[in-house]
Amino acid sequence: MKERIAWLKSIAVFTVLSIALAGCASIEKSNATDAQQMLAAAGFKMKLADTPEKLAHLKTLTQRKVVPHDKDGKPVYIYADAEFCRCLYAGDEDAYDRYEKMVVRENVAEMNEAAEMNWGMWGPGMW
Repeated sequence: MKERIAWLKSIAVFTVLSIALAGCASIEKSNATDAQQMLAAAGFKMKLADTPEKLAHLKTLTQRKVVPHDKDGKPVYIYADAEFCRCLYAGDEDAYDRYEKMVVRENVAEMNEAAEMNWGMWGPGMW
């Protein structure tokens, strides 16, 4: 009986951890999708890793961060995502500037939303 209870506890722990990890992956994918939508709106061009060679190279790049690179003496900004879209986004300085402004606007909007939270109406508690 003790062995069965221990086995059931193990299954329960595994199930809870699996659900938690799936939730984290979902949030990460959502964040990646949001960034990719902003990159596209800013003028970045999406390129699919449609060959094994491109995917292998894509995996060597910094993932899900805009990183400057040099191409023919000019800066090009690259966002690589080998996991979710299996693509990269490439943009010039103008596209990068537009993207940065979008990120700042989004951060300001989030800060304004947080500042508008009326904690007093929720009464005393854990905070």
